[in-house]
Amino acid sequence: MEFVNNGKEKGMVILAIKGRMDAVTSPEFDTQIGSLINSGETAFVLDFGGLDYISSAGLRSVLAAGKKLKSANGKLLIATLQGTVKEVFEISGFDSLFPIFANVDDAVSSV
Repeated sequence: MEFVNNGKEKGMVILAIKGRMDAVTSPEFDTQIGSLINSGETAFVLDFGGLDYISSAGLRSVLAAGKKLKSANGKLLIATLQGTVKEVFEISGFDSLFPIFANVDDAVSSV
């Protein structure tokens, strides 16, 4: 998994997640986003356009980040879901837990 911080727009931290988000790689996501949240960031757009696969461990990590942000009155937006990752979000019901946008620009514009 590649985790790229693409800076901020309108106060939202844009994070591009690429590759696979599974039991092996999701702890890295937890550490990276946890560090950003602990440093005071409360608004994120997760760009999943380059994400090829997400397992239940990856979903748990996204959910944990969302819960952490909710308790800090923050927000977590999801952008660019595609293919099987989009299907997993729909089947698991995660598409009703998080705002989902066609692309990063749409997510940022919604703020």
